[in-house]
Amino acid sequence: MPPARPAPAGALPALLDPPAYALPTWRSALDALWAALADEGTDRTALTRPGPGPRRHPERDADEQARIAALVELAQRGDKEAFAQLYDIYVDTVFRYVLVRVANRALAEDLTSETFLRAMRRIDSFTWQGKDIAAWFVTIARNLIADHVKSAKFRFEVATADMRDADERVDAPDTEVLTRLRDERLVSAIKQLGSDQAECITLRFLQGLSLADTARVLDKSEGAVKQLQLRATRALRKALEGVEL
Repeated sequence: MPPARPAPAGALPALLDPPAYALPTWRSALDALWAALADEGTDRTALTRPGPGPRRHPERDADEQARIAALVELAQRGDKEAFAQLYDIYVDTVFRYVLVRVANRALAEDLTSETFLRAMRRIDSFTWQGKDIAAWFVTIARNLIADHVKSAKFRFEVATADMRDADERVDAPDTEVLTRLRDERLVSAIKQLGSDQAECITLRFLQGLSLADTARVLDKSEGAVKQLQLRATRALRKALEGVEL
């Protein structure tokens, strides 16, 4: 039985009452990072698009972006149904980010719920600039985590077991074991990165945020994020020397 889906505590109970919440699926995110590490184009800070699997928000088409912009406007006018739809669209992104930070499923659910409760209260402060609102939600979560741990330093804490629980791909047993061992090496290598590099990799690949949105969350210029990603991917390649990319 999957854990209960995080929902804003005491907020919109009739609208945010889904049957169950599954852990985020890490497979496509890990595959995207592996592909980028193997791709010489990564040094040009290109984020490769994942193969089959759910689309990720940096690639939303114009119609999707227009719909989200309309939902934001309605939510700012007090439309709770509109905010509930924004919640449905972005809860996976926020929960995945928080889980990576705290490595505790129950705490991640609580902080995700608090993120959306705070966002609902502050939705009027969001200014639409034609970019995905994901960065705004993630920034709220980031600040809540910093308050919780009394430190703004990023710590990559996700347990490999959580990635396994959420992995929907079914391989032959031998292949599955090798894939998981390979993923464990990758997770371990990310943990050895500096805090800024680990957060950049997490936002760009495991979260799938665009370069612009990552810059907004990190409060850095896009050029600084490009250099940060370049250094991080180079460090990961070095740490994974001998592993087939």
